[in-house]
Amino acid sequence: MKLYRYLTGPDDAAFCKRVSAALNKGWQLHGSPALTFDAVKGRVICGQAIVKEVEGEWSEEVVLSEH
Repeated sequence: MKLYRYLTGPDDAAFCKRVSAALNKGWQLHGSPALTFDAVKGRVICGQAIVKEVEGEWSEEVVLSEH
């Protein structure tokens, strides 16, 4: 089955580490990152889609973060 996640967070080292950790667990980038500006908090927010092919069949019980 193919899994999809969309990671979001402030544009900082912690976000980059989350994406890097996912890549090292076999996830692949899907498309370009997205950026927006949070005017209330005065910071840039990033988003990055990732996908992964794994064995098994999809069900609502699948926990994406466990892959």
